[in-house]
Amino acid sequence: MQKNIPTLTTEGTGTDAPKDKGDTLVVNENNLRAPSPRGGNYDDDSEAESYRDGRTDGVDRDTKGRAYAWCRDFLSGTWKDIPETDFQISIVSGGLSNLLYLCSLPDHVHCVGDEPREVLLRVYGAILQGVDSLVLESVMFAILAERALGPRLYGIFPEGRLEQYLPSNRLRTDQLRDPTLSAEIAVKVARFHGMAMPFNKEPRWLFGTIDRYMEQILKLKFVRDAHVKKFNKLMKYNLQAELENLRTLLAETPSPVVFCHNDVQEGNILMLNDRDPSSAEMLMLIDFEYSSYNYRGFDFGNHFCEWVYDYTYDQWPFYKANVDNYPNREQQLHFIRNYLAESGGYSENTMYEDQARIEEDMIVEANRYALASHFLWGLWSIIQAKISTIEFGYMDYAQSRFDAYFKQKKLVT
Repeated sequence: MQKNIPTLTTEGTGTDAPKDKGDTLVVNENNLRAPSPRGGNYDDDSEAESYRDGRTDGVDRDTKGRAYAWCRDFLSGTWKDIPETDFQISIVSGGLSNLLYLCSLPDHVHCVGDEPREVLLRVYGAILQGVDSLVLESVMFAILAERALGPRLYGIFPEGRLEQYLPSNRLRTDQLRDPTLSAEIAVKVARFHGMAMPFNKEPRWLFGTIDRYMEQILKLKFVRDAHVKKFNKLMKYNLQAELENLRTLLAETPSPVVFCHNDVQEGNILMLNDRDPSSAEMLMLIDFEYSSYNYRGFDFGNHFCEWVYDYTYDQWPFYKANVDNYPNREQQLHFIRNYLAESGGYSENTMYEDQARIEEDMIVEANRYALASHFLWGLWSIIQAKISTIEFGYMDYAQSRFDAYFKQKKLVT
């Protein structure tokens, strides 16, 4: 599945990206966040000072009004009759690509049919996709819902969608290390990879997306001093030449093409509260906006990278990175063995030597594709620093991902 990157037009910078691809986003960077008149940390970072009080946690009036209208129009039933004053909405999560809200009927209002009492509202952020990609994601979402592999879809509109709210908790970063949960995540990923989906089977997503991100980045102009300094530091890496090195390395790394999630991080894994008590399974994968046919190794390497990053930190830059949390060899083998057991990678006739070779090849595959994860999300984050209004230290995160890239590169080449 190919992602279309919106063409980026920046007001006040004197640069326009070509208008022959995707949608056009018009962004006035100075309107995204009000910069502080003074630096606030060791790096004289005015962006950090802007968030010295942490995240905003209220729902603004405009968002509430739009959410009320969407619920009224798509859910029908009692939702059509309640006044906006009775409509309840709260922030579920401040994601890195989307904004999530829980919309609810008040306790004193009863349902008149099979309409849900509460739904999850997903409002798309600057997710670097065109309309075609959003349509494909919605088709995928509906298919997975029908297969009971994801939440139900209640409504879809250009700005987002209404989904089934599943009483659950998103995993925390530290829970990825839990052997029982890691084993089940491996099983879920194996099942995801085993699906046949009605999408383009060519593995164009990874480097197609990276190439488009690179094209956008080379045309970016930042205005704020904090962004300019960080951007210039990143561009000293000669990312274009480094991308060719990565392309060559992965071309030499065998990895089968499967239907990949492409973003198996803790925030996209639910621990269900009302699961079947007779079932040992506790988890569900969600958020399929990046899913496509891709090289299997990317899902492995990307997931291992996510052991490092905690996105729940409520102070600037709104994440923490601990590279020591990257899974060690035994933790990687634990994941891989559970994946193989579910996917049929082992058989009764598999000799011990063959099993060890398969596992070793997959460790190499995963850790080389981890480089692609760092590179992709590093580029993605640079662009988000320009166009996103979500409260997050995107430029700092980009630096963290490229620092990790070069550290990982020394270990796998």
